[in-house]
Amino acid sequence: MGKALGDDLRRKLLFAYDQGEETLEELASRFLVSVGWAKKISAARNRTGQAERLPHKPGRKPHAGIEAQQQVKAWFVQQPDLTLAEVQKKLLSEAGVSLSLPQIWKLLRKLGLRLKKSRSTPPSEILKPIVSSARSLSLESRRSLRNT
Repeated sequence: MGKALGDDLRRKLLFAYDQGEETLEELASRFLVSVGWAKKISAARNRTGQAERLPHKPGRKPHAGIEAQQQVKAWFVQQPDLTLAEVQKKLLSEAGVSLSLPQIWKLLRKLGLRLKKSRSTPPSEILKPIVSSARSLSLESRRSLRNT
């Protein structure tokens, strides 16, 4: 991807256009830029009022603003065993932010929050189901069953 053209070139082209020297198409060929670029910067200047490029912040914008993120942190301080669905409902009703479950998951990871299960809690009292008797038989036992 090419580098952005400098602000000085933008200002010179727009200054010449404002002076009425030539059309944008003629100025584009004189300054060795594309006609599309000349039209784009002229439209941007009309929209923003400035000839310079606006600073660009790379990356995606967060789905939940700073206030919603702080509110989610406060909810987890009060009730650390919230589920994703409960967070989703609270965000929609109290903060007015609609997020999908994966987006909420990513938000919690970004905030360093964890869901319900914790390694510090004792293991479950519920025993795992017993493996079926056919699986638990040794190889020799299975062979003897087949031969009979």
